Amino acid sequence: MALSETLRTHLSEFVSSHRVVLFMKGTRQMPRCGFSARVVQILNELLPDYETLDVLATPELRDGIKTFSDWPTIPQLYVNGKFVGGCDIVRDMHASGELQKLLGLELSEPVAPTITISESAAQELRRASVDARGAPLRLHIDAQYQHELYFGQRSPGDLEVCNSADVTLLIDNSSARRAEGLQIDLSDGPSGGFTIANPNAPPPVKQLTALELKAMLDRGEVTLFDVRPDEERAIAHISAARTLNAASQAYLLGLSRDTPIAFHCHVGTRSQEVAQQLIREGFRTVYNLAGGIDAWSRTVDPTVPRY
Repeated sequence: MALSETLRTHLSEFVSSHRVVLFMKGTRQMPRCGFSARVVQILNELLPDYETLDVLATPELRDGIKTFSDWPTIPQLYVNGKFVGGCDIVRDMHASGELQKLLGLELSEPVAPTITISESAAQELRRASVDARGAPLRLHIDAQYQHELYFGQRSPGDLEVCNSADVTLLIDNSSARRAEGLQIDLSDGPSGGFTIANPNAPPPVKQLTALELKAMLDRGEVTLFDVRPDEERAIAHISAARTLNAASQAYLLGLSRDTPIAFHCHVGTRSQEVAQQLIREGFRTVYNLAGGIDAWSRTVDPTVPRY
């Protein structure tokens, strides 16, 4: 896409006049894609304030920022007028401490968390380590508190976690801040596998079928928000759903944190990310429509077009 001189000038002035700028989908309070939400959570951990610009505001901005930065994806982070990168780069820089240094922040001395591993889990991990041929066991916890336990290479800055099960576990600094008190056990269910209980994780987003959501809406038990952009809502919409725009975001964030809230998108992925962000805002009863409006069309109201 050819970038107009007016937009180029506006973008240049914006990134040069603010120390930290994030071009994202949605807002800091309500990201509208998972990658934007991950970068927002990282920046929220590090900075009290920074500037964001919603690329969904106009098609010209959404496409133009990619030309301006010569970077194909959103979000995009700028620091001191210079392009830093997208979600993966920001996440890796945060884990290594490079982002903190770039932002001029003092790095606190990392502290290894206390992690409990049951004896049954420890035995299985020891057996697995034989197949891993000496590769260290690693634990990663992302900003959404998704846990990954795997054998991989040692990285600079890793913390070594000791525990009563005598299993060596490596963890990066950003994961360590989310891991205190974590427990690893072996599932006794038919499928086996490891279970991880993390007391630091926020309450989960509850999944609703379309029929369950319809019943709750009929009883007036939940407020539903549509996180999709205008062009998708023009194709199909649920009449009971509020559009998630700037005005409705302000209304939503002003509600009691006990208010039951539900979100939907096309198939349930984008709305899940928005729902998780609302959990981080302190809301305690948050739902996501599993399968999105597509499931609603198939099982509740076939007059709603599918696309």
